[in-house]
Amino acid sequence: MDVAKLAGVSVATASKALNAREQVAPATRRRVQQAAEQLSFQPNGLARGLISGRSHTVGLLTETLGERFAFPVLSGVENALGNERMCVLLCDARGDVIRRQHHIRTLLSRQVDGFVILGDSNDIRPSLRRDLPVPAVYVYGESDDPEDLSLLADDEGGGRLAAEHLVSLGRRRIAHITGPQTYRAARDRVVGLEAVLREAGLPLVGGGPRYGDWSQRWGRQAAAMVINTSPDTDAIFCGNDQIATGAIEALRDLGRRTPQDVAIVGYDNWEVFATDCRPPLTTVDLNLEQLGAAAVRYLFAALDGNPARGVVRHPGRLVVRDSTGPAGDLGAVVAPTGPGRLPVAPLA
Repeated sequence: MDVAKLAGVSVATASKALNAREQVAPATRRRVQQAAEQLSFQPNGLARGLISGRSHTVGLLTETLGERFAFPVLSGVENALGNERMCVLLCDARGDVIRRQHHIRTLLSRQVDGFVILGDSNDIRPSLRRDLPVPAVYVYGESDDPEDLSLLADDEGGGRLAAEHLVSLGRRRIAHITGPQTYRAARDRVVGLEAVLREAGLPLVGGGPRYGDWSQRWGRQAAAMVINTSPDTDAIFCGNDQIATGAIEALRDLGRRTPQDVAIVGYDNWEVFATDCRPPLTTVDLNLEQLGAAAVRYLFAALDGNPARGVVRHPGRLVVRDSTGPAGDLGAVVAPTGPGRLPVAPLA
């Protein structure tokens, strides 16, 4: 009541402004917030939840918190929720079914409004629909239930970005070194790469990708094999930045210059590898923070009665550095273009 009086609005309007409701004009919202700050007012979370029917809390359930890909997605989720003054409760199932069920029961007992379920490999996973009476969005992992909504990194589109860049530079003998064939992400990148090469009338050097480990060691070994069997190779698209760094090391040992003799493109835009590499590495960025933020937008839409379903593939971007040359392109960013790689449209 004191906040409403100081701001010169009704109690109902002050309540809407403090609870981030859309029916309040921006200028009025700022005036109410300034009044609340002046009076050191803190809304009662329990009372607010009882009035709105929501706890303003989201459960975030992960499978492998230790995976490097989890952290940027988590950051995007947390920032998006924080902007709406909502809290996130994080639980790590560590790939264990019993632990996962325990966390779900615990989060539901806290009356979370919804779930963000974070995968670990952009691959298909079992749906939790039967266990969740509240809305859920799957991110970096696809639910096997088409009624669920899953947000994935667009690995096929990322493969296309890398290949289109190399072809546009006039590279015609392109090889591909990547991780294990069991990874869906690795297979999807090959699909995008081969589609571009077909369109350009170019073969993939070696007749197919070289599958191996996600490691620098594999990058060194595979790059040496590529050059030994196909010495006219003028570009290599690598499945991650570690492989790409190893490939550049091997090329240097073989007397091949990057990018003058062989251009290199990596994947992931992992700063510790991409920027410290010699030369700095052109790579595909998965935009994982934006992926996490998009998951929150879709979850809010579901909470407002507008749920989506199916699979949304979130586009990446190509970050151009010296490994594909020339040096003047350092740090340039190529936006995704073409069918299937449009940005996720903001939700109303």
